[in-house]
Amino acid sequence: MRKIRVGLLCGGRSAEHEVSLQSAKNVIDAIDRNKYEVVLIGIDRSGRWSLGDSAEFLLNAHDPKLIALNKMSEGISLAPGTMSNQLISQSTHLPTGAIDVIFPILHGPFGEDGTIQGLAKLANIPFVGAGVLGSAVAMDKDVMKRLLREAGIPTPDFVTFNRSQKEQIHFEEIRERLGMPCFIKPANLGSSVGITRAKDLTQFEAGIKEAFLHDRKILVETNIQGREIECAVLGNANPMASALGEVLPSHEFYSYEAKYIDENGATLIIPAELPDDLTTRMRALAVETYQVLDCEGMARVDFFLRGEREVLVNEINTIPGFTKISMFPKLWEASGISYEELIDRLIQLALERFEEEQELET
Repeated sequence: MRKIRVGLLCGGRSAEHEVSLQSAKNVIDAIDRNKYEVVLIGIDRSGRWSLGDSAEFLLNAHDPKLIALNKMSEGISLAPGTMSNQLISQSTHLPTGAIDVIFPILHGPFGEDGTIQGLAKLANIPFVGAGVLGSAVAMDKDVMKRLLREAGIPTPDFVTFNRSQKEQIHFEEIRERLGMPCFIKPANLGSSVGITRAKDLTQFEAGIKEAFLHDRKILVETNIQGREIECAVLGNANPMASALGEVLPSHEFYSYEAKYIDENGATLIIPAELPDDLTTRMRALAVETYQVLDCEGMARVDFFLRGEREVLVNEINTIPGFTKISMFPKLWEASGISYEELIDRLIQLALERFEEEQELET
């Protein structure tokens, strides 16, 4: 039986480039090689696509701080409308082989925000994870939170500003509405990149400046004193929720360093120690959040638990981390789905959705 060729997209132009490379390495190590042939496609920080041998493609693969793409790899392009499913060599302009399904491990902008998903749809190639709309909505924290609020799903209070509104950002007004400390976040970024926890005017102004370095739109969000609980969701039309996990950061908050570089940056308690009825309610709320935001394939829903019973949805990640210390694969492992089986299910979900879409009239 012919193996399914999986185009594993990694790297990317976002600030989460190295996280993506770490995740891709773990997927390569775990995927069933008897069933799948991995075609590793790296995107460097300039946006150049390259094709590489997994043995030589990732430099310093075992060091999360120094991991990088091998720039000597062959440049390639995906050209929708020319040769279906084909990657084209930039040097010879000849096809390098067809791709059966794309597995994007691209965190943040230009990968998790609907851009790659749109390209895959134009090229008529199945892809793992949420579609264009779900990806874009989940990436934009402002739009995501407004949709959650519209659906009656509780989320922390926030205000949004774009660059043209910089003069309207007043510390005293924010402090009166949201209290201090507060969190300042780029609207379209993940992995806690560009986030500041501000306690006073100096930190607030520095946080505003930092967030605007990463995005044209930012959020200022109230600080929630509570437990951080996470739930993984898997599926298309009938998604299911994993066991719950609790994050106990050793840093001031669950930062980029704590998530992906410092193996001691946080303690993950799986399953989370919660009453059965609360666990059931939070798992159901994770699925509801997933469906409200039009997600498919996979996602990780992050909650705050304030007090004993108050649950708030913080955010959703449609391409969660797949590193060795990432919560998403750990939650499914605790739920009885191994890393290898998880990858297999994600690819099969992508193929199933694609088959259903091909039956639609256009």
